[in-house]
Amino acid sequence: MPKVLIADDHPLFREAIRDVVEGMFGEDGGELTCFEATGVDELLALAKGHDDLDLILLDLFMPGAHGLSHLMMLRSRMPQTPVVVISSLNDAETVRQAIACGAAGFIPKSSPKDLIATALQVVFAGGIYLPRELLGEPDPAKERPADTRGGADDPFSGPLTPRQVEVLNLVAEGKSNKRIAYELSISEMTVKAHVTAILRKLGVVSRAQAIVKFQRHGV
Repeated sequence: MPKVLIADDHPLFREAIRDVVEGMFGEDGGELTCFEATGVDELLALAKGHDDLDLILLDLFMPGAHGLSHLMMLRSRMPQTPVVVISSLNDAETVRQAIACGAAGFIPKSSPKDLIATALQVVFAGGIYLPRELLGEPDPAKERPADTRGGADDPFSGPLTPRQVEVLNLVAEGKSNKRIAYELSISEMTVKAHVTAILRKLGVVSRAQAIVKFQRHGV
């Protein structure tokens, strides 16, 4: 069962983000445990009590915040948990500082829900999501994923990564997301993100089609 922590002092925004995250599991009937924090003290207490979180969604400015110190504390205490900053700021320098402090992505609060969902899928596929226009880089496609941890420019295009090949092999063996997560020591949420990326890269719409293409043509 995936575990997500949303840290923001605005209840309506927390609700909106929770809807986006829950929607990422709705199609597969997946269940989600969602924790909420309204200030830094509550955030750090929840993080300490739940060291198996799959994702932290973090507002930079909430009660108890001092610059990026709470982001750095989270990255120090939970280096394996991706932290995505969601902020109302439109400041390229803040984006760069957040990424330099270990954030796995930066999403403007003004982003529509479908874009937020896409950004989170990029993060779960192993990428780092950056809004290019905030960095002063023209991009006709607007908010495209940029700079992945594995070195690819876009986890949804190009050849499959070694991890995606591992996932596809297990899918071809008929294993469920839960079983794949267990065998690869990753969360079901991450498996789902990998499967989504695989389908897009192979140009298919179902796991069955991906298996057929994989078996006929290889990767």
